Amino acid sequence: MSAGRVVIYGGKGALGSACVDYFKANNYWVGSIDLSENEKADASVVVPRDASWEDQETAVVCQVGESLAGQKLDAVICVAGGWAGGNAKKDLAKNADLMWRQSVWSSSISAALAAQHLKAGGLLALTGAKPALEGTPGMIGYGMAKAAVHQLTRSLAGENSGLPSDALVVSILPVTLDTAMNRKWMPKSDFSSWTPLTEVAQLFGKWTQDQERPKTGSLLQLITKNGITELIAVE
Repeated sequence: MSAGRVVIYGGKGALGSACVDYFKANNYWVGSIDLSENEKADASVVVPRDASWEDQETAVVCQVGESLAGQKLDAVICVAGGWAGGNAKKDLAKNADLMWRQSVWSSSISAALAAQHLKAGGLLALTGAKPALEGTPGMIGYGMAKAAVHQLTRSLAGENSGLPSDALVVSILPVTLDTAMNRKWMPKSDFSSWTPLTEVAQLFGKWTQDQERPKTGSLLQLITKNGITELIAVE
């Protein structure tokens, strides 16, 4: 007997893979959505990379629906995204477009998925970024995209957003996640201030099980110091 059903958007990335592993270990049916397959998931939707935003949404919502065969999801968790630097002087449109595709397209498709397939009281979790609460002159496209995810979170938490009744919508706002890639590129950093992927997956697990839930619409900063992570809601 499965504990429930969750879908991880970005299920092949570092954090997404950790989430797939966590929920599988806790006896959930797990769907992965990404540009490539996650073989550990029970169902894996491969997003058509070059398709339009609208066509990606149609493909994802339809394929997840087919996999569920009438069942509802306990959680839709979007941890897709990426990072690009750059200011207004060079490649602004190029970098902003890439960030928009990686963070905003995936978040809005996750919202459409939740509107169709999430159960009442289910969880929709998105991924924003703490730096995007302020100006990000050295990474303008990234800041724009993450700020849009924050706005989407607040909108989805309001009445008449199209989500099922009593759904919990939150965004996590990490500073730095402890991934192999980040360690490679920032080898001299203080790793005790980076948030472990397993801790993030456990948070999603608690909220999926209706434990220690924050208020819907919350933007939750993940602040890690000396290996201990605190959740600080943005006022």
